[in-house]
Amino acid sequence: MKLIKLTTISIALMGLASCMSDSQLKDKMTKLMKENPKILVEAIEANPADFVEAIQKAAKNAQEDLKKKRALEEKKKLAETFDKPLVPNIRADEAIRGNKNAPLTLVEYSDFECPFCKRGFDTVQALRAKYGNKIRFVYKHLPLSFHKQAKVGAQYFEAIRLQSAEKAFKFHDAIFDDQRAIKNGTPFFKRLAKSVGADMKKLASDLNSKTVNNRIEEDLKEAAGFGMQGTPGFLINGVPVKGAYPPDHFVGIVDELIKRGKVKL
Repeated sequence: MKLIKLTTISIALMGLASCMSDSQLKDKMTKLMKENPKILVEAIEANPADFVEAIQKAAKNAQEDLKKKRALEEKKKLAETFDKPLVPNIRADEAIRGNKNAPLTLVEYSDFECPFCKRGFDTVQALRAKYGNKIRFVYKHLPLSFHKQAKVGAQYFEAIRLQSAEKAFKFHDAIFDDQRAIKNGTPFFKRLAKSVGADMKKLASDLNSKTVNNRIEEDLKEAAGFGMQGTPGFLINGVPVKGAYPPDHFVGIVDELIKRGKVKL
């Protein structure tokens, strides 16, 4: 029985032994399958190892094709945002780091407990060093539900911001400088708050206030509206960057903004 199957397959494959494109080969095989559906079963039974290898190769090619397709879609979406940038709400009492009238605005949606946000922090620091007074930085909150200390950290930041934006950013820096210790929770946050000179009595009063919690909720809704589900997420002059990309990625966007006449430095 096996000899008959092998002979059938050989005859079928002889018809394919010619120079043809992948699409032509695919069409030829599809035609053969329609004419003789059993040929696939025969091929699998005769060459199971080759069949598994072919399936794995096809799956890998499909994944690569999907990755390329997604990359093209993201590139297209990115190109569109240069002409239709996203517009974050920069509030009147926003804690802004840097020149408030800077031509570049970098907004980050972050989670104090997220390890990728530590990379985001490093990237922000590098961009601030590169562009100096030509860039302003706004920190917004996107605490993820599975990070137990993330929202608490956001509450501390906002409560301290009510006292001083400068102290709030010192608190922000101190967390990312010692992020692993965030697992200690409240004692860790209290220690850092004291170290930046926060009024601890006022902080305790503001920590769970409606003002603080509403602020965090506003940031969460804004991030969701911009399609930012993970952290960190950024906007550089309204152009979104989703993920912990290195500084060069942002520099490339700034260069493109300059090229398109969207910003002058």
